[in-house]
Amino acid sequence: MAETQLADVFVEMADTLIDDFDVIEFLHMLTERCVELLGVSAAGLLLTDQRDTLQVVAASSERTRLLELFQLQTDQGPCLDCFRTGQPVSVADLALTTARWPRFTAASAEVGFASVHALPMRLRSEVIGALNLFDVRPGALDEGKLRIGQALADVATIGLLQQRAIHRRDILTEQLQTALNSRVLIEQAKGILAERLQVEVGEAFAILRDGARSRNRRLSELSQAIVDGSEQFAPGPVTNLPG
Repeated sequence: MAETQLADVFVEMADTLIDDFDVIEFLHMLTERCVELLGVSAAGLLLTDQRDTLQVVAASSERTRLLELFQLQTDQGPCLDCFRTGQPVSVADLALTTARWPRFTAASAEVGFASVHALPMRLRSEVIGALNLFDVRPGALDEGKLRIGQALADVATIGLLQQRAIHRRDILTEQLQTALNSRVLIEQAKGILAERLQVEVGEAFAILRDGARSRNRRLSELSQAIVDGSEQFAPGPVTNLPG
C-alpha cells in the first residue's frame, strides 16, 4: 500500500469534514476507500439512531447492504457483537462459525463472502456503530490493515461526534436521524430509477450519486425531487459504479 495513497485518503476525509457536510456521502466514501486501501471485497457501516438502535447507513455494494440488513433483522452476526462489546471482531473463515451465527453465516455464503472483520466506531467509552469489512476469500486481515481500518473508523467517528464542535449527544442523534431519514428517500429514488432506466439497483445508485455530484446537490435533495416528480432526471455517463 502506497503511503501517498493512504495520506491522500486521510486528507480527503479531513477536507470532507467541514461545516454542514453531507453525512451519507461521507460515509459511502468511507466504505469505498476501505475497499480500495485494505484490499477487501466490500465494506458496510452500521450506526445507532436516536433510539440507540443500529441501522444500515452505508455500504460499498448492494449485496453488502442487504447482508447488513439481514444481520440486523436476525439480530446475530459479528458486526452486532462488535457494536455491543466495543471491541473488534475478526472471523477469518465464516464457514467455521455456523454454530455461533448460523443464519448470518448461511446468508454470507449465499452472497459469496467468506470472511469478515468488524471494527467499532468508538470514542473513549461511547460506541456509535461498526465498520464492517467483508471478503470473498477466507483468511485473516493483517495487523497493519486492521490498524488502518480502525484509524479510518476513528476519524469518521470523531467527525460525527464533533460536527460544528458540539459534543452533545442530542446533536449527534439528530444528525444521524436526519441521515437515516435521507436513506429512506434514497432507497425510494433508487427503485424509481432502476425501474425507469431498466438497470440493476446498484447501478441506479451509482447513477443517482453521479447526478447529485454533477448538479452540486445533496443526495437526499435529488432523491426527494425524483420521488415527488419535480426532477425529470436525465442521467449522464456514470463514472463510479459500485463493486
